Amino acid sequence: MQWKRLLVSLAAAAVACRAGAPISVYGAWLCSNDECSWASVRDMTDFDFKNHWLIDRGNGQPSVNLVVMSFVNPLKLLDKTTDSANLNGVPIGMTAEVVNYFKSRSVRVMLSIGGSTYVNDWDTALASNGAQLGTNAAELAHTLGVGIEIDYEENTVPNLTGVQAFINAYRGYVHSDGTGTAYDSTGTNPAARLTIDLAAGDRWLIGLTQKATSDWLTTTTPVLDYANAMVPSKQPTSATSAESNWQEHVDGKPQYSPPIPPLAPAKFTGSLYLISGRKLAPECLNFAGSLEDTTGNYVESVIPKVQGATAGMLGYMFWAAECPGSGPCTVPPHDCTGGVGVGATAYSIPAAMPALRQY
Repeated sequence: MQWKRLLVSLAAAAVACRAGAPISVYGAWLCSNDECSWASVRDMTDFDFKNHWLIDRGNGQPSVNLVVMSFVNPLKLLDKTTDSANLNGVPIGMTAEVVNYFKSRSVRVMLSIGGSTYVNDWDTALASNGAQLGTNAAELAHTLGVGIEIDYEENTVPNLTGVQAFINAYRGYVHSDGTGTAYDSTGTNPAARLTIDLAAGDRWLIGLTQKATSDWLTTTTPVLDYANAMVPSKQPTSATSAESNWQEHVDGKPQYSPPIPPLAPAKFTGSLYLISGRKLAPECLNFAGSLEDTTGNYVESVIPKVQGATAGMLGYMFWAAECPGSGPCTVPPHDCTGGVGVGATAYSIPAAMPALRQY
């Protein structure tokens, strides 16, 4: 433990020398023990064994301040399907007990709708009734006290009208108790947190990125809270490589038709892998020299191209805890305290996510 404390102290000292906006979002996508299906109710002893590092970095403080449980099937949520793996359209493993496991430690929880597996189901659900899907998502968020992430990975012909209907319905939802899911700049209402996933840079999910950047992620009239620039096809080999993807969002693509405007750094996070291939990545195991270490100065201080916006991105997201991806779960990251956890101490990440910068 002595050497761990030394590493944390050295990392914190190095970060303290940097100037820029403090990191606000420091989160992990969380799959279950069946990859990302959540198709069975979890034994909480086993769940704690495989995910305890998320709520305890070794000093009783969480390693992250956000967990995004992935994934809800949008079509089953629309139809409120009940079958062997879902209850009213929600995977049966996404229980209040699991949500409260994190919330009891002040870690914010969100549910991700979609993912690459459910692109066709997103298309079908949006074509059928995007507004009803948005209402169902808001009702679910209200019931569990969580936020919602839109992970719609249609690259060629995204149904933007359907997504707009989803967002409008979500933001317009009011429960019988009088509370709703309208945009909340304070961040105090968990169910009002509505985010979207975009590509690592601006060269994929172009239509969705153009619409989101132009209409939903502005600093003047924000509709969504922020975007996650997702992981690329594989872990970047250097800080420069990772930063070049994120810079595309900052710069926009004026040469596209229609153009993608610049995105304010305060409106998105950057993402890194915890597993590279079949091995745990340095980003999981060792903060010193990891990408969350070497890109830190950029994330905290990248200069905006949006007039009046502040410098620095919102922070980091990590893909993914417990059992990510396809194939057998041979290398789940049961303990990433040495990478993500040490980084949480180095960056002074608060357990409870602070109010986010709006511009």
